[in-house]
Amino acid sequence: MLGLGMSEDGFDRRAAAELAFDGLGDARSLAGDIDLELIPTAFGGDSLGIPSGGIFWLHRRGRIRAMPSAVRLREDYSAEELRGLARRSKDVNQSRRLLSLAGVRDGMDRGGAAKIGSMDRQTLRDWVHRFNASGPDGLLDNWTEGPKPRLSFEQMAEVARIVEAGPEREKDRVVRWRRVDLKRVIAERFGVDFHERYVGTLLKKLGFSHISARPRHPAQDERIVEAFKKTSRARLEGSSRRSI
Repeated sequence: MLGLGMSEDGFDRRAAAELAFDGLGDARSLAGDIDLELIPTAFGGDSLGIPSGGIFWLHRRGRIRAMPSAVRLREDYSAEELRGLARRSKDVNQSRRLLSLAGVRDGMDRGGAAKIGSMDRQTLRDWVHRFNASGPDGLLDNWTEGPKPRLSFEQMAEVARIVEAGPEREKDRVVRWRRVDLKRVIAERFGVDFHERYVGTLLKKLGFSHISARPRHPAQDERIVEAFKKTSRARLEGSSRRSI
């Protein structure tokens, strides 16, 4: 009678699962020749739910999980060539990934090779896939330019001119711009509906601050204001003389 994890050919899969699986290691010697796949494949199960092939491990709580097949590193780069590329690279992240792959080529276990590049084993596995597909260039960070701006450069300049000119009281019904007002103006002129909070971010990008002067009343008389300033200055100077 077969024991738990024992296949018909006498291969003790449970014993293989209990091994610390680093690369191929001792699991290869126990399991024999294993067909390596670049992308892990799902295993079929028997009537007990035990995987019918491949390497797996038995969780202490009784859950059986299939382990991915080992990833074979492409053979056209030696460890010394990988270290040479790491020395010549001007990208720090690419250099440390090349050093990790050089450790793999030298036969280090996955954990030790991953530590060289300050990463975990799964991250190293991901970079091996990219290296196998694209070579050293695949180890560069693939940063995207991000989403396309919703307003063009010309439209941004137009928004800046609108803010600097200020609102038209009869048309806009306000004496100074608020974010909600600019949100409406941008939607009407350019067909772009921003959130009110983003309008504040947009103003900051254009160089505008939240500080603004106190609005001027439409019925304010400049002559009375200037006269008040003169009399206030005279009173202030007279009180300072008396205090001396």
